[in-house]
Amino acid sequence: MTGILQRGWIQGLNVTWTLGKVIFPVTLIVTILRYTPILPWVIDLIAPVMKFLGLPGQAAVPLVLGNFLNLYAGIAAIISFDFTVKEVFILAVMLSFSHNLLIETTVASRVGVGWWFVIGIRLGLAFISGLTINIVWNGGGDQADYGLTPQTNSMPQGWGEIIVQGLQTALMGIVQLALIVIPLMIFMQYLREKGWLNIFSSWVAPFTKFLGMERNTSMTLAAGLTIGLAYGAGLMIQAVKEDGVSKKDMYLAMIFLVSCHAVIEDTLIFIPLGIPVLPLLAFRLVTAILLTAAVGFIWNRLQQEREDTLHERKYNSF
Repeated sequence: MTGILQRGWIQGLNVTWTLGKVIFPVTLIVTILRYTPILPWVIDLIAPVMKFLGLPGQAAVPLVLGNFLNLYAGIAAIISFDFTVKEVFILAVMLSFSHNLLIETTVASRVGVGWWFVIGIRLGLAFISGLTINIVWNGGGDQADYGLTPQTNSMPQGWGEIIVQGLQTALMGIVQLALIVIPLMIFMQYLREKGWLNIFSSWVAPFTKFLGMERNTSMTLAAGLTIGLAYGAGLMIQAVKEDGVSKKDMYLAMIFLVSCHAVIEDTLIFIPLGIPVLPLLAFRLVTAILLTAAVGFIWNRLQQEREDTLHERKYNSF
């Protein structure tokens, strides 16, 4: 057991270091940018697009803050304005697909998936979902009732306090990362060496097969669904090294996770906004399953046709 703890600890530190090198500088830079004219400029730039989504111009504020920072910043911005139930639901769905974009995209790209692919999927899903809800839903015109509100930080005074706040935020992000990743890697090492990982993979094999992936992606999907995209990517980094996850399965797993990750946390934190969260969860899950299954089916079909063509050419050459 001591050997398992030691090997898991080392793997956890390695993954924390790999992800921390990305999370720390991005968090620091974005926190500082929050107090510069850059974010207001971006907000003014995309405000005209809001009308296509059935949203007022000020809805650009939570969307920009949520994508540049995190869901908590987006929610804090939402409760600063008077939105209708429909508008809040559209914002919640869009932010559930696309939030913390810089950090999570950069971390996900360390797996070997192009950053442009991750950003394209997340922003595309956010825009299409917002547009679809605006067209399909005719109700929700009542004023949203914000039952609970998250705590807001006091405004720092001067560049010194801004930089200090950025450093504190970035350091806390690394600490939080380590507190999650290291125990997770120790647990994964235990499951792997005791044979439980193979048993679990056999349980979820039908689901991963339906999505077009091999069974060795099962733990990555489980981690991403429960604790988030960044930590799921951390597991995938390890799986690529040890379990031989293919490039196709990496992309399919990333499509699923960028569509639906951290389903418990990312669903519960929308409760204070007074919107129905179960439809929000169902919307994310159905979208992730259908999108991943469709891409997996097409990819596997093309791959099979390519293999059949190569086999036929070899046969004819004889």
